[in-house]
Formats: sequence, C-alpha cells, structure tokens
Amino acid sequence: MGLTSHKVLALSALLSLLAVVGTVRIWPRLAGRGWLPVLGRLGTIVGTQLSVICTLALLANNSFAFYSSWDDLLGTGEDGPVTIQNQLTGRDPGVQRLSTENVRDTGATGRAPEQAGRLEKVRLPGASTGLSTEGYVYLPPQYFQPGYRDKRFPAVIAVTGFPGDARNLVTKLNYPSVQLKLIEQGGAKPTVLVLMRPSPAMPRDTECEDVPGGPQADRYFSADVPAALRASYRIASGPGAFGVIGNSTGGYCALKLAMRHPDVFAAAASLSGYYRAAEDPTTGDLFGGDQGRRDRADLGWRLAHLPAPATALLVGGSREGDGDYQEQTERFRAAAQGTATKVSAITLDSGGHNFTTWSRMLPAALGWLDGHLADPS
Repeated sequence: MGLTSHKVLALSALLSLLAVVGTVRIWPRLAGRGWLPVLGRLGTIVGTQLSVICTLALLANNSFAFYSSWDDLLGTGEDGPVTIQNQLTGRDPGVQRLSTENVRDTGATGRAPEQAGRLEKVRLPGASTGLSTEGYVYLPPQYFQPGYRDKRFPAVIAVTGFPGDARNLVTKLNYPSVQLKLIEQGGAKPTVLVLMRPSPAMPRDTECEDVPGGPQADRYFSADVPAALRASYRIASGPGAFGVIGNSTGGYCALKLAMRHPDVFAAAASLSGYYRAAEDPTTGDLFGGDQGRRDRADLGWRLAHLPAPATALLVGGSREGDGDYQEQTERFRAAAQGTATKVSAITLDSGGHNFTTWSRMLPAALGWLDGHLADPS
C-alpha cells in the first residue's frame, strides 16, 4: 500500500482507535505500584501517542503532499542526483519516456491524444551538469493534430515545492486538466507543460542554485532541461519559447530563473513563493561561504543592486493565512517599480500555504503566462 493511499490512512486510524480503547480498558490493571505497573502505564501512553501522531502525520501528508511514496519519505528511491555524463557523450541527450498516463478529470480516459493530449512520465537528463530527475510532460491535443504537424510549441516548466514530488502537480494541482480546459475555452494557446520537482539532487534542497563544488541546479533548469526537451519534442526556439511557474520553493525558483535568464524564460509566475534562498539542514551550504552569491540569490537585493532584467513576473498569494508573504511581496513589488522588471499580482483575501490556495490561482496564472509566450509556429 502506498504512503498516500486511503487504506494506509484508514489502517493507521483504526490502530489509533484500538490503542485508545485498549488503554482505557487496561488502565485500571496498571494502577498498582512497582516497576511493572509504571512501565505498563508508560508503554500504553507512549504507544497511544505514537499511533495518534502517525495518523495525524499521514493525514497532513495526504493533504499537503510533502512525500508521495515510502521511497520518497525514506530517501531510498531512484530519483536522486543521477550522474549521466559519460552516458550522454555522443548520444541523443533527449528525454527518456517511462510511461503514458491519462489526463485526469477531463473524461479523457480512452480518448485519442488529438482530443485530450497525452501525459508522459519522463526522466529529464542534464547533458552539461550530469544531473537528472523524473517528471511529467503534457503534450496538448494540437501536438497530435495534422494541422500542427510541422509546428513547434511553446513550453511552460512547472516546479513544485520542496520536498514535493512532480506527481503532486498532476494529482494535487492537476496542471494538465487546467491547461486543457484553458485551451478548449480559448484562454490559452496550445502549450507543452513540463512538470518537475525543485531539486535535481534529492534529498538535498538546492534552491535552484549552482552550488560551489556541488549540484549545478540553476544550469540544469536553464540550459539542460530546455535542450533535452528540444531534442525530444517539437519545442519552439527564440523569444517566448519558455515560461516557468511554481509554488512555494518552486515559485522562488521560477522568479529567480526568469530574472537570471530572461533570454531563456519569457516570463515567470510564482504561487506563494518567497524571495530569498532558504538555508537550513536540507540545503546545506549553498554558497560556499560567499556573501556575494548569497546576496545574488536574494531577489529583492538583485533589484536594488543589479540592472533589472527585462522580464515579466506574476506573484500570487493571500493577504492572510500565509505567514509574512504579503509583507515580502509588497517590498518586492516596490523594489521593481520603475524598472524593466514588470511585476503583476494575484492577491486573495485569505488562504494558507497549501494546494487548495494554489489551485484557486492556477487558471489565472497560466492564462497570464500564456500572454507572454509565442504562438505555435
């Protein structure tokens, strides 16, 4: 049974209930003095609390999608910093297709790709960095239609939060379904979606940085991933070929990538993203003790001290319920005023740092991003 399955949650809840009932029933027998009754009372208390905590942890994980599998939780999966340097030498550095899945919640089951598009699970190699990670590619219906046979499509790279899995962008935010509905309603042009996790060096949180002596995550996202996609799919070149969007850590990555590489990413959208790289046990030393590197990873500092890039950014979040997001965002928008960096905003009255809030903003964010992408050509 998978970590996020309802069966695991139900079993844990049942065990918690049995532990509580069992404790109530045997407690009178443990009322005596001596080591054995004391140890018995301690054991029942600890056991009951652990079972309840496990149930609550599973419930929180199912709601917020911190970990998508047992391997993800235990760090035993294969989606780590896979080294592929020699494997790619003299070979096609393209995307490795692993499987094909249905597009959820669209009645797409059994429909041909030219009607609903196609969702592929893939591994995205990094020819220059030696990094690799799994993700998903959604190809819109037009990709398979005769009228678009010779067309190249714009692409949007979507990045989830840390330590989330790329699958959360399918199961929790449902990017393919949202994009398909926008296309069908005329709210977006046919666009390829690339769904990824924020670090190609799991379990380390790279914050999309080129770490001195470590993973070159910035280069992976800004150079390797576009190159791999173009080697495998009909992806456009030139201005407006790529946009980037993300939530939480992915939102920070999206903004930073667009600000650092406006020649690659035409625009970026951030849903509850932050503006300065996190530094904690999951990141390790991202900057090699270099304060200059640390400053340049602070997006507000960049606007104040470096030439503002000519790019378009969208920041989305809520006034209440998401920590100090609103205060940080107001400072960032103020720093961008009067510069070549144009910042738009989606502001909800309330909403937490969760998938429910991001789902509310996603259609508008994708629609805004679409306005900065090139048409298939």
